[in-house]
Amino acid sequence: MAGSDLVKTLLYTVNNVLQQEKYKAVLAVLKGLRNGAVYGAKIRAPHALVMTFLFRGGSLQSKLKAIAQATYTHSRNLALFVFTYKGLQELQQHIQGKSLQSQAFLAACIGGWLVFGDNNNINSQINMYLLSRILFALSRLAVEKGYIPQPKRDPFPLFATLVWGIVLWLFEYYPHTLQPSLQSSMTYLYHDSNVWHDITDFLLYNKPRT
Repeated sequence: MAGSDLVKTLLYTVNNVLQQEKYKAVLAVLKGLRNGAVYGAKIRAPHALVMTFLFRGGSLQSKLKAIAQATYTHSRNLALFVFTYKGLQELQQHIQGKSLQSQAFLAACIGGWLVFGDNNNINSQINMYLLSRILFALSRLAVEKGYIPQPKRDPFPLFATLVWGIVLWLFEYYPHTLQPSLQSSMTYLYHDSNVWHDITDFLLYNKPRT
C-alpha cells in the first residue's frame, strides 16, 4: 500500500509540474526531443527493414544490426535537431520578447549544421528528401507572392519528364554521382533485368541461387 501511495504521489507531482505555465517552454523542448526520437524510429525502421533485406547481403545478424543502427541514427539525429531547434527558438524569443521568421531560419540553420552536417548515408537521405520538398514549396511560394506568374498549364508533366530523364542519364553514364541506395535500386530495375539463365532467375529470383 505504501508503494502504491508513493506512485500516486509521484504521478500527482509530475502532472502538477506539467501543468505549470512557467515550465511550458522547457517542457515543450523536452517533448520535442521525445517526439523527434519516436518519429525518427517510426520512419526509419520499416524503410531500413525493407531496403536491407532487399539489397543488402550478409548474415541475418548483420542485417538486423544494420537495421538497428540506421534506426538509432535517424531517431537520435531527429531528436537532437528538434531539441536544438526548439531550444534556440525559445532562447531567442526570451531575449527579444517576440517571434520572428528570421529566428526560425537561424535556429534551423544552426541545428542543421550541428546535427545533419555530418556527411553520412542517413543524413544524405534526410537532406535530399527535404530538398525536393522545399523546391516544390519555394516554387509555390514564388507564385503566391507574385514573383513568378501563375502557370497557364500544370507544370508537373514537364517536371516529371526532366526528373526521370536526368536521373536515368546519370545512372547510365555517371552512376558514381548518385546515392548508393539509388544506384542499387536502379541496378536491380534496369541492369539486373538484362541477365538470366533459366526460368528460376528469369521469373522466380533476380540472380541464380547457389
